[in-house]
Amino acid sequence: MDGNRIVVKERFGSGSRSIGLDLDLGKMFLNIKEMDPLDYLIGLCIYYGSFVVRGLRWKILARSASKSIVPHQLKTDLPSTIEFSKFILIGWFINGITWLRLGDAYRAWSFSRRFKSTFSWSLGTILTERVLDMATILGILIVAILSMTSIGNQASNYLIYAAAVMAGLLSIFLIVMRLFGMKLAQLLPKPLFVIYSMFHKGTLDSLDIKQMPVLILLSTLGWLLEAGRLYFIIKALNLELSLPMILVVSLGHAILSTVPTPGGIGAVETGVIGLLALALPKNDAASVAILDRSITLLSVIVFGGLVFFVFEILQMKMPKKLKRPYTNK
Repeated sequence: MDGNRIVVKERFGSGSRSIGLDLDLGKMFLNIKEMDPLDYLIGLCIYYGSFVVRGLRWKILARSASKSIVPHQLKTDLPSTIEFSKFILIGWFINGITWLRLGDAYRAWSFSRRFKSTFSWSLGTILTERVLDMATILGILIVAILSMTSIGNQASNYLIYAAAVMAGLLSIFLIVMRLFGMKLAQLLPKPLFVIYSMFHKGTLDSLDIKQMPVLILLSTLGWLLEAGRLYFIIKALNLELSLPMILVVSLGHAILSTVPTPGGIGAVETGVIGLLALALPKNDAASVAILDRSITLLSVIVFGGLVFFVFEILQMKMPKKLKRPYTNK
């Protein structure tokens, strides 16, 4: 990126070409100024609806994992779906203001502190979330790209490669954990063995085969809601984009957000504009990306920050006797 010029490279076979995007900031912000606020609000609501879906999925994972902690008890005293969603929003807020995606570690710690579970057990359930997410993203991307009428650019293919690598590495990690994890952990000092054993339980015991259809359904719904957010952002700007391309861009956004900058800043904006510019005029593509980031980054920092500070204040003021411990009954 040089000044207002963004260069997106496309490769075809052994050659390549560069597309220079000289963005007109006035045109971009005029597009945003003339947007339909109702469609924007619908996109915002759909986006935050995805947190509820993810909260329900995490609750199912945690319930499955908790069954092995206290045998023969099938009911758990876990928080509500809304509370799980709240922890996820706080985690995304932390991701939006810190490097290295520390929000995932924070929400595991915050959950374990609030409900007296262990940090490593909570972190294990979040790792399972990541495996489900990457597998779902890979599946949706393949379907979306195969259904596109023209697959002439390599950008969408790179997204498939990235998703496949991430899903593959996470799956290999789970397989190694399943086969050798506890055996290798026995070589560790006892305190580390205890920590790993809880992480092991949180990760592998959360993958209940009986719950997999529901988990896959919720994972798919969560990412389709992300695509719905982008659809209404595009509609708010009175633009049109094919459904497969909307899926590709929204999931590309998700993959790029794993870059360990605060909220994926830099990688997400450049990548999303580059993908959109394959189907939209350059200034329109930039307008969509900016408006979309106002939801996925700025609103998360604002709303997530409010929830974070309110939650922390309530935690500090709450009497110890009211801080309900984590149980499995």
